[in-house]
Amino acid sequence: MCVVDEWVERVDGRDRVLGVVTRREAIREGWLHRVAVTVCRDDRRRILVHRRSEQVSRFPGLYEVEVGGAAHVGESYEQAAARELAEEMGIRAQPRLLFTFVNRSGLSPHWLAVHEAVVPEPDAVVPDPGEVAWHGWLTEPELGSALSEWRFTPDSREAFSRYLAFRRRGE
Repeated sequence: MCVVDEWVERVDGRDRVLGVVTRREAIREGWLHRVAVTVCRDDRRRILVHRRSEQVSRFPGLYEVEVGGAAHVGESYEQAAARELAEEMGIRAQPRLLFTFVNRSGLSPHWLAVHEAVVPEPDAVVPDPGEVAWHGWLTEPELGSALSEWRFTPDSREAFSRYLAFRRRGE
């Protein structure tokens, strides 16, 4: 397994840039940095779920409700979300930013920007096999069952819970 580190912006509690560090360093030191994720829906309101490859360095084999990763230096949350969608799932879309929050679950604290994208052709999703071992489209009730039965990443549980609350408020 080849683990390539990436450069990220270390940020403060107000999401202001403090400097540039490697993601590995940010995680090791517990420094805030930026991560962008997208919850994908299809026209039937099903949600894209995937299982991470066993070869990835973070949370191998666990399921995720969102697609995403660290924002690179100088990259906006929206740019990072669009890049990650294309890299991991072959989805070309412009995700809509819904909200951000400091997420303390997972490997280290980070600012998490949650986006949403509607994927008009769910059968056209082409995941990167180095990142994704399986993917499928689940209804909300099916996803509710899966969340209690399958092993999901900590970010998935926290982000999806907040996503549902955001949608219920009608924002």
